[in-house]
Amino acid sequence: MNELAQLALGLQTFWEGRGWRGCVIGGLAVQAWGEPRFTLDVDLSLLVGLGDEEEFVDAWLEKFAARIPQARQFALENRVLLLRSSEGIGIDLAMGCLPYEGEAIGRAVDVEFCPGAKIKTCTAEDLLVMKCFANRPQDWIDIRGILIRQKPRSLDWSYIHRHLKVLLRAKESPELMTRLDQLRDELSPS
Repeated sequence: MNELAQLALGLQTFWEGRGWRGCVIGGLAVQAWGEPRFTLDVDLSLLVGLGDEEEFVDAWLEKFAARIPQARQFALENRVLLLRSSEGIGIDLAMGCLPYEGEAIGRAVDVEFCPGAKIKTCTAEDLLVMKCFANRPQDWIDIRGILIRQKPRSLDWSYIHRHLKVLLRAKESPELMTRLDQLRDELSPS
């Protein structure tokens, strides 16, 4: 079994064993929905209610090593916990609390990355929302790959627009929606 998929499966067992809800996002999700690319870590989104952060962070830090000094404080301030597996693989754990994050996790599907390794993974639509919102150069490469592999017409654009519109308004970057729509149109067969 692929080392990253094996780690993701173990992480899923850990969070589900505590009754938490989550899913894989980032590079592994790109392997499921876009053009596969090399990735060195496992990115997760887990629902963490406001006020529950300390208990949540402490449980993860008991099980996994921190990747940075002051990881606990960083996580409590930024809602991102940076960990490392015993094999040295990075784990980026986003602590979600927004209604959109809850919906994205609720929509996650089981993806079989390797035989016997079904891992809760965000949908292609949610991956597009997250990648467009993040707006890094690699994200736009990933977006292009997702659109090519999934075929733009097969995606739920009303869902994507509904959630992205709210997030981009908060970020004050509505032009990113236009950029996404232009890329979709460019890649859609006439």
